[in-house]
Amino acid sequence: MIVLVVGENREYLCHPGDEIGTDLGILIVPEDVKIGDTIETHLGKKFTVMEPRVTDLFHHLERTGAPILPRDVGLIIGMAGIGSNDRILDVGTGTGILSICLGKVGASVITYEKNDKFFEVAQSNIKKARVEERVEVRGRDVIEDLDILNDFSVITLDMKDAELVVKHARKILRTGGILVAYSPFIESAKKVVECAKEVGLSDVKTMDTVQREMEFGARGTRPQTRGVGHSGYLTFARKYV
Repeated sequence: MIVLVVGENREYLCHPGDEIGTDLGILIVPEDVKIGDTIETHLGKKFTVMEPRVTDLFHHLERTGAPILPRDVGLIIGMAGIGSNDRILDVGTGTGILSICLGKVGASVITYEKNDKFFEVAQSNIKKARVEERVEVRGRDVIEDLDILNDFSVITLDMKDAELVVKHARKILRTGGILVAYSPFIESAKKVVECAKEVGLSDVKTMDTVQREMEFGARGTRPQTRGVGHSGYLTFARKYV
């Protein structure tokens, strides 16, 4: 069991029995703690025990680089129509955030991460998120296994040279299956699009994932001016026949 304790504009991801040193005092999480309980530090500062959401895990799990953002995960799940009956091939596990989110919606996921350090962190994060029964992480290059991968309903790619996998997408995907590729730059997205069309995938389209948070003030309402909220490009394609 993993819990989120929140109080005084601070939050900590922890396990029952953990002892957390904070600037508000030492917080001991009881072994029999329950969701909704209120616990206190030795200085009397109160914290509420909550069940962590996937978005909480995004902020608190160990990172190995720049993980895919929750807003992009939402677009992937929504645009690809991902649900509990899906069998997903995820390439480029990284921190494991996307695989964890896919597991949380009930999908069965096989994810590949060839970087040894990233693989170890992803394994740990997947276990902490309690989705290890639905998410299998393989610590090797997916290219080694392309000949044996098939009958997936969705492929998600967050990797350099994603077109190397896109070339095999028709064999990997079942009829009606969806390809999703995240690209940090237009040039890499273009390669994915060109390759997807070359191998005969349909409905190929790329979206610029931009979101802007709104500011509400005495003078009026407008989008925040601190950055444009751009993270990357998402390309979608489908296998019809």
